[in-house]
Amino acid sequence: MVRDEQLDRSEIMKADVSALEVRGLTKRFDRPAVDALDLTVRTGEFYALLGPNGAGKTTTLRMVAGLLKPDAGSVATLGIDALADPVAAKQIMAWVSDEPMIYDKLTPLEYLEFVAGLWGIDRTTSETSAHQLLASLGLEPHLHERCEGFSKGMRQKVALAGALVHDPRLIILDEPLTGLDALSARHVKGLLQERVRSGCTVIMTTHILEVAERMADRIGVIAAGRLVAEGTLSELRQQNGRGDTSLEDMFIALVDAGAAAA
Repeated sequence: MVRDEQLDRSEIMKADVSALEVRGLTKRFDRPAVDALDLTVRTGEFYALLGPNGAGKTTTLRMVAGLLKPDAGSVATLGIDALADPVAAKQIMAWVSDEPMIYDKLTPLEYLEFVAGLWGIDRTTSETSAHQLLASLGLEPHLHERCEGFSKGMRQKVALAGALVHDPRLIILDEPLTGLDALSARHVKGLLQERVRSGCTVIMTTHILEVAERMADRIGVIAAGRLVAEGTLSELRQQNGRGDTSLEDMFIALVDAGAAAA
């Protein structure tokens, strides 16, 4: 059932629609966390969302993923109104947080088979996909070990594999490289780049500016719940008025300016 619905949406994905359209997105807690945010992410691009702690990055992505209800605004994913039809939006989307949540008593293979079953994916299809995903993340030697003994980095990779098992077209990741060693980070980055090459869209928050600089097609900088700059690395340098400015220097200058304007 789910597979058929995903295939029926193939025409939406091929159409000239954005992977994500956010308009006027707003969320308040004791203060505005996201303040009338407008954001567009193109289909098939790797988009990095940068910002200091408390800038509204995670709150934004949690609203996009349907985990948090906005106070105002709209969210559209590949042409689907994610607030009016959250089930349809979730079927084409993956969400991975910086704190992996998996079932400790299951092995990686069992966990992926369980998640695939929730999506209604045929067992034969899911087994092949699960093996491929886990192998691409360097987990092949641990397929039959219980997750309870895994490090945070290994758990993060299992969670990522589980999020991708239903073949989503929009992948949303909140600090996916936190706690990963260099080899694990390479596995994750390689898998994400492979997905983008196949036409998927990746939206990722990260505090590792080098990752954004090397991997992202476009970069958005958020401060005080608002988008204060956006573009390719070259475009951001032009906006900053210097062609040789590092991303770190630009990031600090943009965040300071955004905070001052808030």
